[in-house]
Amino acid sequence: LPDLLQREFIMSDLRVMVVGVGALGRHHARIVSGLPGVELVAVAEPREEIGRPIAEQLNTRWVANGRDMMDEIDAASIVVPTTLHGDIAGEFLENGIPVLVEKPLAESVAAGQRLVDLAEANRAVLQVGHIERFNPAMVAARKACGSPKYIRAERVSPFPFRSTDIGVVHDLLIHDIDLVLDLVRSPVKHVQAFGINVVSNHEDIVNARLFFENGAIADLTASRVNPEAKRGMQVWSALGCVNVDLQSREVTSYSPSEALRYGRSPLELAREPGADIEQLKADIFGRFIDVEKPSVAGGDALTAELEEFVDCVRHGKKPACSGVEALEALKVAEMVLESVAAHDWGQQGNTAVAA
Repeated sequence: LPDLLQREFIMSDLRVMVVGVGALGRHHARIVSGLPGVELVAVAEPREEIGRPIAEQLNTRWVANGRDMMDEIDAASIVVPTTLHGDIAGEFLENGIPVLVEKPLAESVAAGQRLVDLAEANRAVLQVGHIERFNPAMVAARKACGSPKYIRAERVSPFPFRSTDIGVVHDLLIHDIDLVLDLVRSPVKHVQAFGINVVSNHEDIVNARLFFENGAIADLTASRVNPEAKRGMQVWSALGCVNVDLQSREVTSYSPSEALRYGRSPLELAREPGADIEQLKADIFGRFIDVEKPSVAGGDALTAELEEFVDCVRHGKKPACSGVEALEALKVAEMVLESVAAHDWGQQGNTAVAA
């Protein structure tokens, strides 16, 4: 951003509008309204019965269409159905207005590429809401992950009765695709995946294996027809294994102890006459494998995400997850969907088993 524009943002409140105040957008609006140095200028929501009460609650203005406020804002948070991301976010970017658009970046790689190109052409910040990057457990775990060789992630939940315009790949799996790409930092060369639809017209359950050019492998599972919600990740590297519970925000790392690296191995000790095998079993974790639970900071991930967006807009910084990174996740998601579509179920004739 030009220096003059940066100074203008710093000296006055940053004028932000939230477009779409449904289940998630209303939280964007609530948080934006409380950020220091930020003015929630308006909420844009075509459904007046939803938008107007939220606007009144937050002492701001309701408009049916965000286009009507473009001349009065400095930035916008776009929280609309995925199929509308390309058109709505694109219109703001065409006018040089920085946007935070919820994940996934867009409904297709082509639409996502267009947003990236518009942001670059108009020198506008484009941040994408891959919120798990701001999960305090993930923030704490990164330091212990090293260079991953194998990652296993699971993200399952009851059926949400929202985001039904997309399948579970763009709804849930995209979170872990983004995290894995950020951790491995190597191109994906091959994908194997299969999935089924259960209650919607899109895939509701997907398993995918990603093969990276540097040899790393990631197994990802996503389901939105699970009895309970769980989301977690295990990361193996030369440093050991890190277990991340993204829901309870707990991190546990396992690494070889000095006794294992420099002393006699448990197998050697087990071969000694009179060896106490049960005690050796009990000693694996603690004596031979160090177990640590890094402290996890508090704080709200969505607040941290919006704070980063405001900081990037004010100072012309590149977000941790810009359109470029989100586009790579979208490309891998498309690879997963192509593999799902190509999977041969043996012509069973069961229409419920088709992605």
